[in-house]
Amino acid sequence: MFTGIISNLGEIKSFQNSLITVKADRSLIKNLKKGDSVAVDGVCLTVIAKPNFNTFRVEVMPETLKRTVLGTLGIGDLVNLELAISATDRFAGHIVQGHIDGVAAVDNIKKEGNSHILAFKVSDKLSRYIIEKGSVAINGISLTVIEVKDTRFTVGIIPYTWTHTMLSSAKVGDRVNIEVDILGKYLEKLIKSCLKRQNVKKKD
Repeated sequence: MFTGIISNLGEIKSFQNSLITVKADRSLIKNLKKGDSVAVDGVCLTVIAKPNFNTFRVEVMPETLKRTVLGTLGIGDLVNLELAISATDRFAGHIVQGHIDGVAAVDNIKKEGNSHILAFKVSDKLSRYIIEKGSVAINGISLTVIEVKDTRFTVGIIPYTWTHTMLSSAKVGDRVNIEVDILGKYLEKLIKSCLKRQNVKKKD
């Protein structure tokens, strides 16, 4: 599990078939070992070999490539990295599983004071889980939603997040990984289940 607080930026060094090699700072590499989980642009992946001095390797399956934008990455592209949290870590963002729900498109980017406001468009299926002042993970970054209108929502990016994540290189039209708040999905399923049982009782 993750919290959406990006610890490092990584760089794609190679992408062959299902294997991705990522270059990262030693501060992250020294805490990685074979079998560990690491979030790459918000996608929970497993380190499949002992990391080298400044690189580690992960493997992706077809389902991951289908649901995420990882398949569009090229050599030299920057990615957000986060190590899985431990039981003693401070919980700084929100619950992020690293299980991508779908993709969104960057609809607008504007500078506002010391920050940037980014607008995204998502599918109807995902938009119902995105609420004003709620949390959403964009390429693994825990962000607070400013406003929601139909399938369009906005988030604010403070200067630190702007310079320490891949968002600073984002352009209108770019696609990003989206993970909605898991609590909303569980609540929806629970309510639907309760309503279904009530309807069955009424028929009886």
